[in-house]
Amino acid sequence: MTGFVRLLSWLAARLSLVSLLAAGVGLIAMTVIVAWTVFGRYVLNATPTWGEPVSLFLMLWFILLGGSVGVRELDHMGFDIGLHYARGAWKSALVITNEVLVTIFGIAMVWYGTELAAKVWSDRLPMIGISKGWDYVPIVAGGVLITLFSIEKLLLFLTSQKPVPMPLRASGHAGEA
Repeated sequence: MTGFVRLLSWLAARLSLVSLLAAGVGLIAMTVIVAWTVFGRYVLNATPTWGEPVSLFLMLWFILLGGSVGVRELDHMGFDIGLHYARGAWKSALVITNEVLVTIFGIAMVWYGTELAAKVWSDRLPMIGISKGWDYVPIVAGGVLITLFSIEKLLLFLTSQKPVPMPLRASGHAGEA
């Protein structure tokens, strides 16, 4: 099992980096699009109608991809105060409960995001002409990553292993000193 957990952690580290880079690119692209929309509206007097829906679409992606990275890098909500004061079996129970709850949340994102996308897939977003279902694909992608990262953290805890650090990062998690 140790080899599988190490492989999963290695894969999660790479997916985390790719997600973080994609979120960063999306943030930059959204900033450029919003700037172009403002420039078009106030300088050219010709507002690009696609600017707002595209920037909102990108925002969904970078929020959910960045949020999933936060799950892996310990930058999400949890039982931090309880973990600080808990000892022994209580601490282990809190860690396991936290990861199980986050995993369930990720699975729910995948399940309900898929349902929502399927229900509106035949509808079109008027300004950009793509399926309205694409609005829910980031929820599914974020849910898959959150689930994977939570399972990784749970397995690492149960096998007393350290995570493989994200490439280009000095430590395994933001919370480590």
